[in-house]
Amino acid sequence: MRLMSSPAMHGPEAAHRFLSFVNASPTPFHAVHNAIVRLEKAGFQKILEKDTWEESLKPGGKYYFSRNQAALVAFTLPQKWKQGAGVSVVATHVDSPNLKVRPISKRTKEGYLQVGVETYGGGIWHSWLDRDLSLAGRVVTTHDGGFKSKLVKIDRPILRIPTLAVHLDRNVNESFKFNQETEFVPILGQIASQLNESSKGSYSGPKKASSIQDNHHPALLSLLASELSVAPEEIHDFELSLYDTQPSVLGGLNSEFVFSPRLDNLFSSFAAVEALAQSVSAADFQTLEGNVNCIALFNHEEIGSVSTSGADSSLLPSLLNRLSPTPGTFAQSVAKSFVLSADMGHALHPNYTSKHEDNHKPSINGGVVIKTNAKQRYATDAITSFVVKQLIERKGGKVQEYEIRNDMACGSTVGPMLSKIGVKTCDVGCAMLSMHSVRETAGSEDVQNYIDLFRSLFESYAVLESSLTVD
Repeated sequence: MRLMSSPAMHGPEAAHRFLSFVNASPTPFHAVHNAIVRLEKAGFQKILEKDTWEESLKPGGKYYFSRNQAALVAFTLPQKWKQGAGVSVVATHVDSPNLKVRPISKRTKEGYLQVGVETYGGGIWHSWLDRDLSLAGRVVTTHDGGFKSKLVKIDRPILRIPTLAVHLDRNVNESFKFNQETEFVPILGQIASQLNESSKGSYSGPKKASSIQDNHHPALLSLLASELSVAPEEIHDFELSLYDTQPSVLGGLNSEFVFSPRLDNLFSSFAAVEALAQSVSAADFQTLEGNVNCIALFNHEEIGSVSTSGADSSLLPSLLNRLSPTPGTFAQSVAKSFVLSADMGHALHPNYTSKHEDNHKPSINGGVVIKTNAKQRYATDAITSFVVKQLIERKGGKVQEYEIRNDMACGSTVGPMLSKIGVKTCDVGCAMLSMHSVRETAGSEDVQNYIDLFRSLFESYAVLESSLTVD
């Protein structure tokens, strides 16, 4: 059943909950944290990869574990669970193209304090110019006699990458290009503002190999220290990304759009978390047989997924192996499992209609898109496509198809990497515009369309699989 918005709230209720999630999740670390908060509210129990699970896991249980604060796996065991059961997985990623602060970021030029950054992923980088930017990420600090990685999100604009005035570049609108190393450096402030500052809080002790005090502007370290309620010298390292401070909103005449950063791929990640959390409140949850229901939120998809927290890591194979530890039960589990690789898709752009194949033109709010590629850049085949159509049909939803033109290169997803395990996999998404811009556009109705598909997978795949014969 679709949730209705209140009279004072324009747009679908699920879309408003997504706005809260994406606004609170400027980095993968924050997205994982906020997903955990939602899962714990639904009764999920934390487990650790380093522990033995034999005594922890119980039929009917709800569990999650994270890796390096940047990836998350959560799953529910049916009441009659036993080794060799399949796993129904919604696999997504929580990273997006962005700008990352360099390990040595201190830069000054012509009276300005600047911050050295590195581009991450395939961003539309000119969209980051003239935006009100801030910093978020994780910081390693001294804590209770040891060290702890803490999340930080500075909720005000502190950085900007100004464009050059048209008066100084009369040809800017004809062929706008810029050097990403020398002309893409954010401004933090003015040097003059630091001249009369007290040295209070600055570290004056002997330089240690682990100290980062000389690598970054003291003003930046002081700001981070203030946000975390620690002294600047108690900051030992960090991973920080720039983010646009303009909040995500619903837009359009009828609130039919979501205007937001990081739609690729927090749109999918939110829907996956929400579907799993909702599924455990179903009346028949404690009596369900069949597959383990699972979500996997990976990091580093935008740069190839080759990391300890990426889809090409041991995360999903390790889960399958720990649930079914013998060669025989592992093989059984793989054969009964199914992966929905959920990433965003390209909606037809009204100003660039030639960029789509004539018969494959997904539209925003047109329902879930099944993504197919004969060269296997997507993992979809006829069997997995049929399964997804059946799952969508059970919820009364709509299906769209997408294939790239022959004269264009096709992107990829986590799907092909996960299908290498041997698990049946289908690539799906929701249609959007301006993918990889600092500000993207998707459909507010599609949030619920996504959740409905994932709920259908959790509720119905095992029954559907038992009626499907594929030798």
